[in-house]
Amino acid sequence: MSDTSERPVISRLALGLAALGRPAYINLGRDRELPVDRTVAAMRAATWATLDAAYARGLRWVDVARSYGRSEEFLADWLADRGHTDVTVSSKWGYAYVADWRPDAPVHEVKEHSRARLRTQWAQSRDLLGGRIDLYQVHSLTEDSPLFDDVDLLGDLAGLAAEGVRLGFSTSGPRQADTVRRAAAVEVDGRRLFQAVQSTWNPLEPSVGEALAEAHAEGLHVLVKEALANGRLVVRPPEPIVEIARRRGVGPDAVALAAALSRPWVDTVLLGPAGPAQLRANLAADGLRLDDAELHELLALAVPAGRYWNERAALSWT
Repeated sequence: MSDTSERPVISRLALGLAALGRPAYINLGRDRELPVDRTVAAMRAATWATLDAAYARGLRWVDVARSYGRSEEFLADWLADRGHTDVTVSSKWGYAYVADWRPDAPVHEVKEHSRARLRTQWAQSRDLLGGRIDLYQVHSLTEDSPLFDDVDLLGDLAGLAAEGVRLGFSTSGPRQADTVRRAAAVEVDGRRLFQAVQSTWNPLEPSVGEALAEAHAEGLHVLVKEALANGRLVVRPPEPIVEIARRRGVGPDAVALAAALSRPWVDTVLLGPAGPAQLRANLAADGLRLDDAELHELLALAVPAGRYWNERAALSWT
């Protein structure tokens, strides 16, 4: 595959609705942007405002999931109301949202990679979004997932692919690279099953980079999620990010996003703002080209993957 870094930045950005489709999430810095009263109506309005702002700036990809509360519903209603037909939609199955719109719920989502979960959630997603789903992804696949050995589940996924559904997977955890390599090699009846991969990559956790470069070279579409480390690189950015942001006259979010966009194997970088103001700050990454010295400083911030994921797991849902 070719180097993607020469494509216009806007064409390489997508809007993720993880922080907008439900009242609570682990992203830091949401409180300053979201409605004080996070009713369904208020969160729908915030989602639509952000979608409108993103569309006006040229973003044409929106990423949702069954576990992102009402994200699919909000997006489907917005698409129907606005009449946009040029938006790429990606969704995910595997996690179920179980918090019932309670920010203080003890559990917000439950993962299950099973044939029954796929069938249930595909029907739910199709009921809301119809034929608008361009990419359907296994949510948070790990190297030890039962999916890899479930012949019936793989057969159902291959059936969706045969119907023209583009399939992908997202990854999480300290062994993302192992997962990417194992999933990229999955074949059913001699055909590669997955055509896209969505992984966490940022200056603190770049360990999956080599595996993503390999996947890109093999023809998979590579999406980067959590480029801001769930807001940690914005709310409490390391000093090198602060200094680069100061020199460049942008926020720390733009610097971190520019680092992800600098990787030639990244096709799409997901933004996860909690509203239009955060989106505008994110989009300062458009046109921001970091030099080699700055990229070296940022990549030197990497921490051991196990430590990174332990710290992420300790973040509170607020």
